[in-house]
Amino acid sequence: MTVWIDEPIWPAHGRLFAHLVSDTSYDELHAVARRAQLHPRSFDGDHYDVPEGRWQSVIDAGATRTTGVDLARRLNASGLRLRKRKRDRGVRRILDVSFPNGPSDVDLVASDEPLDASRVLAAMVFVRDRRGDFVVVHSVRRGEWGSPGGWREEDETPVENAVRETFEETGLKLRHPDVLPCGYERFTPRNDDNLFSREKPYLQVFRTRLEDVRPAINDGDDGIHETRWVTPEEYASLCGHLFWWPLAVEVFPDLRGLARPV
Repeated sequence: MTVWIDEPIWPAHGRLFAHLVSDTSYDELHAVARRAQLHPRSFDGDHYDVPEGRWQSVIDAGATRTTGVDLARRLNASGLRLRKRKRDRGVRRILDVSFPNGPSDVDLVASDEPLDASRVLAAMVFVRDRRGDFVVVHSVRRGEWGSPGGWREEDETPVENAVRETFEETGLKLRHPDVLPCGYERFTPRNDDNLFSREKPYLQVFRTRLEDVRPAINDGDDGIHETRWVTPEEYASLCGHLFWWPLAVEVFPDLRGLARPV
């Protein structure tokens, strides 16, 4: 058995909580949580927060008791720990994701707080219109659909990066005050030849809502093969298999259930 739970001694929201982790795989962790009927919202990226009243049901579902110190040691040693700031919400840690510049482990974190700009290498924007449709672009480099975004230039802030990339890739002119941080991706490269580094491991993710319905977009720059407006269902069909999709679902709950889990 490789799913572990510590004692319910951690206070929050007027109750005591324990932590449930796996030192082998998230699939195993989720399986125990489902058997114990834990609410999906109790998952925090690399562990479940288990209220005291549900503690015995998690034991009955197959978890093994341990101390908080041992649980933390096992999680750190497993490579499954998702690091985040105190107020952020961990969404998912995904190991060994393939990219054109080499594989990386990726942490997906939801947060309305902007990152330290000096550590941000790129930006991406979820762009929705007044009706709730999304704009998507097909990247020549990645060979897949996604939201507008790209590498940050040295003389611009992350939000300027997001606005510029959206204009270059779609022709849409976003207003800086309307482009809001909603999360980030942290990359831990598995090879040395990688654009992301220990000093700049982040892609800042933004969201914006336009006042019009499907305003005109162009064909994008040389790095874009095609651009489209799509419904949420079409967005899920095109992008629901990609590593970052769980963050989109966290930001936009109406996307939940529209694509297969990744």
